[in-house]
Amino acid sequence: MPPLKELPTRPDPVRPSKLNRRQALGLLATGMASGLAACSKPDEQILPYVRMPERIVPGEALKFATTLGLAGIGRGVIVTSVDGRPIKVEGNPRHPGSLGATDVFAEAAVLSLYDPDRSRTILHKGAIASREALLGVLTSELTEARSRQGDGLRLLTCRTTSPTLLRQIDGLLQAFPTAAWHAYDPTDDENARQGAQLAFGQAVCSLADFAQARMIVALDADPLGHGPDQIRIGRGFAMRRNDANAFSRLYCLESALSLTGAKADERLALRPEAIEQFAASLARELGAPIGAPELPERERLLLRNILLDLNAHKSEALVVAGPGMSKEVHAIAHWINAQLNAPVRLIDPIDHTPSGRQAGTLQQLADDLEGGRVRQLFIIGANPGYDAPVDLQFEARAQKAQFRLHMGEYVDETAALATWHVPQNHQLEAWSDLRASDGTASIVQPLIKPLYSSFGIHEVLAWMAGEQDASSYELVRQTWRDAAPEDFEAWWQRVLQEGVIPGTGAPAVKPAVSVSPSSTGAEAQEKKNGLSLVLRPDPCMWDGSFANNAWLQECPKPLSKQVWGNALALHPKDASRLGIQSGELVAIAAVGRSIEVPVLIEPGSAIGVCALTFGGGRQKAGAIGNGVGANAYALRTSDNPWRLAQVSITRTGRREPILTTQNIVRTPEDVRQLYPSYQLGRALPSTTPPDQPSLMPRPPKTDDGHAWAMVIDTSVCIGCNACVVSCQAENNVPVVGPEQVAMGRDMHWMRVDVYDHGATDDPQLGFQPVPCMHCEHAPCEPVCPVAASVHDHEGLNAQVYNRCIGTRFCEANCPYKVRRFNFFGYADGEEYGNLGADSYRGQKNPEVTVRARGVMEKCTYCVQRISAARRAAERENRAIDPDEVRTACQNACPTRAISFGDMNQPEAEVNTRKADPRHYALLGHLGTRPRTTYLADVRNPAGPDAEERT
Repeated sequence: MPPLKELPTRPDPVRPSKLNRRQALGLLATGMASGLAACSKPDEQILPYVRMPERIVPGEALKFATTLGLAGIGRGVIVTSVDGRPIKVEGNPRHPGSLGATDVFAEAAVLSLYDPDRSRTILHKGAIASREALLGVLTSELTEARSRQGDGLRLLTCRTTSPTLLRQIDGLLQAFPTAAWHAYDPTDDENARQGAQLAFGQAVCSLADFAQARMIVALDADPLGHGPDQIRIGRGFAMRRNDANAFSRLYCLESALSLTGAKADERLALRPEAIEQFAASLARELGAPIGAPELPERERLLLRNILLDLNAHKSEALVVAGPGMSKEVHAIAHWINAQLNAPVRLIDPIDHTPSGRQAGTLQQLADDLEGGRVRQLFIIGANPGYDAPVDLQFEARAQKAQFRLHMGEYVDETAALATWHVPQNHQLEAWSDLRASDGTASIVQPLIKPLYSSFGIHEVLAWMAGEQDASSYELVRQTWRDAAPEDFEAWWQRVLQEGVIPGTGAPAVKPAVSVSPSSTGAEAQEKKNGLSLVLRPDPCMWDGSFANNAWLQECPKPLSKQVWGNALALHPKDASRLGIQSGELVAIAAVGRSIEVPVLIEPGSAIGVCALTFGGGRQKAGAIGNGVGANAYALRTSDNPWRLAQVSITRTGRREPILTTQNIVRTPEDVRQLYPSYQLGRALPSTTPPDQPSLMPRPPKTDDGHAWAMVIDTSVCIGCNACVVSCQAENNVPVVGPEQVAMGRDMHWMRVDVYDHGATDDPQLGFQPVPCMHCEHAPCEPVCPVAASVHDHEGLNAQVYNRCIGTRFCEANCPYKVRRFNFFGYADGEEYGNLGADSYRGQKNPEVTVRARGVMEKCTYCVQRISAARRAAERENRAIDPDEVRTACQNACPTRAISFGDMNQPEAEVNTRKADPRHYALLGHLGTRPRTTYLADVRNPAGPDAEERT
């Protein structure tokens, strides 16, 4: 790792520095002491999720409940901390936003916490400055703004649901009556907001209950895809797929392949304009006075089946529209749901201030900047210098504000535009609060003192209000003091321990839906022959804010398996027409702007549509994320931020290899053998071959009676990769970097294979998580010359790291290819980029060995967790409970697709699943007797007999 470059210092604009050498050395010593003290608990009391022991034992893990936000929405988590170091995130089962599970972004939060590229100090025009200097300038600016009643003062934040922050914003706007607050999130769905306004005449939020939905129609929507509500929706979807008597059916019309489309029972790829026309036809058939064009034959057949299902399952049918659909289509979806009495709950918006103030838009702020109406601009937590629509010209317009303050975790693209930059605390270092999508509030409590000289977002808002000594801790407590019973301290301790504030869910509202919209706008849009571009959040980078997280950069994208970058998805027929092949670098242009991006041939896209994800092309992300991928925001416009109707593609004559960790299995014979799938109501094919004769001896009886096994239900796996990143966090799995991935090397202990069991132009993908099989007749064991690969007394295929000499015979002999070899010291002296920095060592799990160069490694069924459960049972003089041991991947899974337990305990869930008729062993005909087995995928397509089966 290259040495960190010191930032230049700039004289204090208020008080010139008069430090001598002795004083400077004293400050240096103080800073070093502060850094050493950072790996400790915060000064304020934080309470663990479980009961705090009287004496904290060094090395003993403690669990604390807190909340992590995504797009302003809170997901409750339980964070494991060892010696004051947060090392692992898991879901809080009490919280409605996580339900005990996680997603890739929550799992990767601990790595971002220790990122050495995070902002470390206050900056003034790029040079180090003191807090006192900032407060002096801030006092002067706010005094001037107060004299004008706040005229010229603008506050820009991300979308937020924090009750404390919204309370502070309300107070600030009361103190500065003519000031304005704006909120911007690049993934926000403005069409959904306007559609609700159009349908109900007021702003409401729609919460669909997928656990009660037997029929689902997704109109270019990806509810199972990555986002702040993925866990809740995925759990509800899985509950219905596990109910054989009320098995759901999912229809999906989409322009580009998504996780929802991959799991759909009926999927049709259409241009966005055609989907809007389909929505109008659906509403018209249900009685809405809407004009709609005649549909092609295939769409008419699908419409007929959908109508049959919706009418047969009223109160259990649901229609959802995606952000790329117009506000009229969103209003149509609301109208249809109202006619069906769909399982949808409407609530008031949860991102308004207590007085009902709604944030202005980024467009309004840009107009004010252009008109010279902004003097003081405060940007808190947002990065519009990178992700603002390009037509707003935010970078140039922001310069017109004389005073510009930016607060963020990184010195990012927006920090470069500001005159002052304030480092922001990481979520695991801060006191705050957030609401889940249903309005349930929970506290954000810090797990560790700030590693750097950063500040909380509530502190900066307090500075703006003239409260220079306010603490985030007290500000959050003030918010909830009136909501608590008489004994506030007891209530506060219980809330911190449980991670949820009871009784804070938003009540349902029942506004009358308007008589259907008179026009959808769809009939006025003719199908264009040109190429359209649809934009999506990235399943790993999200909106680009996770670009400097190495775990997520190397996490394979679920549908393409691409890592370290993004690519333009293009239908094979469009690629053939343009003469383009996968890996070709093309220039895609729209409205006079263009970017260069490699092409990935994707048969799931609609003909005439190409797709690109956000999050790439960062220039000031950090050592990991800089220069990775293409910046889709450079093409985004404010009038239609999710799609561009007309784009052109030009070949550059150059190639840029698309890095992937594996290929999607499309060969029919391989799919049938490796990924059995059947249709609901039809005979189940035989999936479990009889035991094959073997020269291997039978495994001996275990001494303590345990026989660990895992069963994975592929029917409810949505391919979200939460298990992959959770395993990486739990087991110190290293990152290898793009150069090593290009050579076919990666270190993930668990992968998610993708199988296409659809037609050539109509893919239907299935996901199959693959950890180590822990074979009873393991082919890897007899070929190891030093017995590094051995079987233990509980049936685990163990790998003795300090015995391995790196022959790789075991890897060659493994038919499942789940073993990983350290060609270099990926986590032990030869780390990629800056991953060898001392700060990253704080994340390592002390219960798992960090492997050196030349050592083979693989999934261990989280043997450290098995050992911890055994020790706990021995201390309490009892047996291990049937489902007491939970692996990291099992805990992370939003749909509960993974079961783990003891086969020798009949009541264990794993045995119930093994008795399922869908149970099968991967490559079972080889006679390896794997302990990791599967349940076959089930689909519920509509066909000629749709009427009888619904």
